[in-house]
Amino acid sequence: MRWPTLVLAAVIVLLQYPLWLGKGGWLRVWDMERQLKGQQEVNQKLEQRNAGLDAEVRDLKTGYEAIEERARFELGLIKEGEIFVQVPQKQP
Repeated sequence: MRWPTLVLAAVIVLLQYPLWLGKGGWLRVWDMERQLKGQQEVNQKLEQRNAGLDAEVRDLKTGYEAIEERARFELGLIKEGEIFVQVPQKQP
């Protein structure tokens, strides 16, 4: 009576192996889900960045205000007839 029990236990173990450790096993599924969540977070950040860049490109294509603002702050340009005044900040 003892050997049928051992045989059945061995069969159960052999049937469980692919479920847990095989190519499509639970451990691999859990790992893939973890990787998927990480990639979705990266994609979400990139989508936000792309939306901001898209808005900036549309603004630069349609209006001169954005171009003027960039020229003033990034390049230090001024319009003709304007006077540039720079106020130094106090050092703490």
